[in-house]
Amino acid sequence: MTPHVRFVSADRPFLPELARAWLDEATRDGRDPADGVLFLPTRRAARAAAAAFLDAKGGPLIMPRIAAIGAADEAALGILAGLDLPPAITAEERRAILARLILGMGGRDGAPTTLAAALLLADDLALLLDTAAQAEIDLAETLPGIVAPDLAEHWQRTLDFLSIVTRTWPAILAERGAVDPAVRQRMLIDAQAERWRLTPPAHPVWLAGLAAAPPALGRLARVVAGLPHGCVVLPGFDPDLPDKAWSMLDHTPTHPQAGLNRLAEAIGVRREEVAPLREGGATGRETRVALLRRAFLPTAPAADIAAASADGLWRLDAADEQDEARAIALTLRHALETPGRHAALVTPDRGLAQRVAAELERLGIRAEDSAGERLADTPPAVLLRLLAAAAASDYDAVPLLALLKHPLVNAGLPAGRCRALARRLDLLLRAALPGPGFSAMRHAADHSTKPDEALSTFLADLQVSLRPLSLGPAKTSPASLLAGLVEAAEAIADELWTGEAGAALSEHLAVQIAALDALPDVEATELVPLLDAVLGNARLRRPRARDANPRVAIWGMMEARLQRVDTLVLGGLVEGVFPAEPEPGPWLSRPMRRAARLPDDAERIGEAAHDLGILIASCDEVILSAPRRRGRAPAVPSRFLARIDLALRGAGSALKQHPASHWSTRLDQPTLRIARPRPEPRPPARARPISYSISKVTTLLSDPYAIYAGEVLDLHTLNPLQAETDAALFGTITHDALKAVTRTPDWASAPDAAARLAHAFTSELRGKRLRRALEAFWLVRLERIAEWIVEIERGRLADLGKADDIKVELPGEWRFGHFTVKGRADRIERRGETLAIIDYKTGSPPADKAVEAGSAPQLPIEAVIAEAGGFPGFTGKVTELAYWKLSGGATEGETRALFGGNAGPLRAVIDAARTQIPALLAYYADPATPFLDAPHPGRKPYDQPFAGISRRAEWQEDA
Repeated sequence: MTPHVRFVSADRPFLPELARAWLDEATRDGRDPADGVLFLPTRRAARAAAAAFLDAKGGPLIMPRIAAIGAADEAALGILAGLDLPPAITAEERRAILARLILGMGGRDGAPTTLAAALLLADDLALLLDTAAQAEIDLAETLPGIVAPDLAEHWQRTLDFLSIVTRTWPAILAERGAVDPAVRQRMLIDAQAERWRLTPPAHPVWLAGLAAAPPALGRLARVVAGLPHGCVVLPGFDPDLPDKAWSMLDHTPTHPQAGLNRLAEAIGVRREEVAPLREGGATGRETRVALLRRAFLPTAPAADIAAASADGLWRLDAADEQDEARAIALTLRHALETPGRHAALVTPDRGLAQRVAAELERLGIRAEDSAGERLADTPPAVLLRLLAAAAASDYDAVPLLALLKHPLVNAGLPAGRCRALARRLDLLLRAALPGPGFSAMRHAADHSTKPDEALSTFLADLQVSLRPLSLGPAKTSPASLLAGLVEAAEAIADELWTGEAGAALSEHLAVQIAALDALPDVEATELVPLLDAVLGNARLRRPRARDANPRVAIWGMMEARLQRVDTLVLGGLVEGVFPAEPEPGPWLSRPMRRAARLPDDAERIGEAAHDLGILIASCDEVILSAPRRRGRAPAVPSRFLARIDLALRGAGSALKQHPASHWSTRLDQPTLRIARPRPEPRPPARARPISYSISKVTTLLSDPYAIYAGEVLDLHTLNPLQAETDAALFGTITHDALKAVTRTPDWASAPDAAARLAHAFTSELRGKRLRRALEAFWLVRLERIAEWIVEIERGRLADLGKADDIKVELPGEWRFGHFTVKGRADRIERRGETLAIIDYKTGSPPADKAVEAGSAPQLPIEAVIAEAGGFPGFTGKVTELAYWKLSGGATEGETRALFGGNAGPLRAVIDAARTQIPALLAYYADPATPFLDAPHPGRKPYDQPFAGISRRAEWQEDA
């Protein structure tokens, strides 16, 4: 008897054709359409088939049983014999056992020694087991002997490692009386095939939509095709493929028809015996099928080249991935403008799918991503990952704040209160730069310039809440480690398990933690990679949201199989993504896989080409999209796209460029560029400052707008979190220690002066409780500075004698009119009627030219304050202004007297400051004077934090 094998051509919608054929046959045979069973490859195809039946009937009906053969179980197949089959070991239990076996190797032959790495390697072993089971390959029989003597020694070690799956694992399964999940599914399929062979069902049984099949499904298809009421329906079968081309398919696994060829051979049907499922009129896309035939088989006759057509096909050429996502979103939006039109993006690139979804949200369209999202990227899982990272860092600034600012975290407080305290902690950590740990943060809160008792209490309560997550030096069981993480997360997040994501995460962790219970203890430092390994690639598929647009979809290649829409976008058509580069895995090279008789990875490319061809041929409008750049490198167009381009070029044609690329470039471009004027803020006199520090006078000279922003608008910059260094804090530590030690003019003459100063530096440094790395870095520098300062001080004592008085960090002020200029002398000395002022610089001191030009007026202004009697206890004529550079590096320090101690230029800059500073402050006290941004190109300050507020880039040509 000729097997009952039918096909639906690629240009026809598969599922609607299948539904109409089923209903037509039921009507012709006078039977109930609900009588029978229909098997499809995926659950999504099964759901779409139900909708196709309703459309074909034009009203309600009782449908046949529709099941997904890819998820076959006793319920789907209706097998009673399945009850007699051995049970399948769960994936979680198998993973844990394999990980234990890997750890048991003790690192031999490169085996990992951490549980997280062992779990990931166990996943690769499980994939190898399932691949071999589906291909019905006995690895214990095929793997030995596949390594030739001339191959590298490490391949032989790899085979020794794989003894886990060839000897140890089969013994474990036999002891448990269980089988691998893939073996169990194969047994179920074979049991069903045997049952139907012995007792053919009286109702119709159709197996539809298979483009390729492993041996077990091939045997099932053979039995179904031989049933009295059975039928196998092939999608996208090409009966017009030339005989010569068909005969080459056994050696061309990447061809779209290669999988169908293998399936037909498994069924035992000749290609001329495969008939159309339904007769129908022309679809208008027959020439597109000819184009695809020519594109995927260059040996097609010239007649096919002439018949090839790109009607309805477009090329979308985008500059980069973001531009591609924006253009695709606009394309989908454009399709929705036609009532009743459905559109979809199909791509294996998950990054592109997420970008397109975000761009559609921007356009006011909610599109469901049918591939779901990684469970690890959902809010509750992100919270666990942030908590693990924070604990692993001993609650350092950045990880802790990232945790506290997570939307689910409330730390047992009202959400608003928790956010407010997190912001206060953020400001504290930027100002104090404490080291990790709650004690350091609480010390900073209690000893800041404004002690924050509420923040200190919040940190203490938070520390108690997180106590279940104790990362001590002792090893602990992985289940206990993760359980402590979960308990701590529950203590700071009341709604951790709410919603679909929380429920899915709770169920996933419960199963995974139970499977880890028997594994050996791990170091606490493994928490972060262990959590990542436990979360793995599990995905969350949410039910369709109520506000999702039912006419737009985002599908992966598996979800798009057998689907059809009016407008289809095939996105991310670059090599290595579409199709994905075949990966032989970490165990065997491609020649070794072939020697072990494992499936050829090239077959996956052929299956992808088949799915691609059906999508292109069956949809009315198809846009083929590829970015010119991917990441930071040029992108190579997909081989599929390249073949279509070459086929059209041979026919003297080409793909039309879709206008969406131009839409994308214009979307964010303003229709009119308005040149903004330079800001000229003129606050009233009462709002203008009349009291300046010396540093603010310097800022006023170079960037008046910064004074407006800081003094009038009261805006202040923040330090970065976990700053590597902080020059201001280093200077504070240096100055405070010098102030504590240099109380007498001859302090440096003491034998232990260097040790006392170094001890003062150390005390000040450790009192700040900074990060250990920063403390260690600064401590070495400060010790070198202490020795250098003592040496310089002793030299001054020898050359100049003992000063009458000396002070460090002495405040003073200069009053004139209603203005006040305040300053603090780093060091001031009095010898008789003369004064010397020395400025400590932990950075680079200004050059003499800058001081002479007036752009660095600090020391001249301090001299004016001193000569005006502004420094208590120090009056006289300033005869020395000098810089001491305190670096603590290879060169411990450097002294430089301003103008080399030349009295003429020194007196000139002091007198200039005495006359020019009052005029400067009076000028900016005038309400008519604007505080301009960057008015002096030659006086640009090193730091310009307010350039964004002044919107400098909008009015300055060289911004």
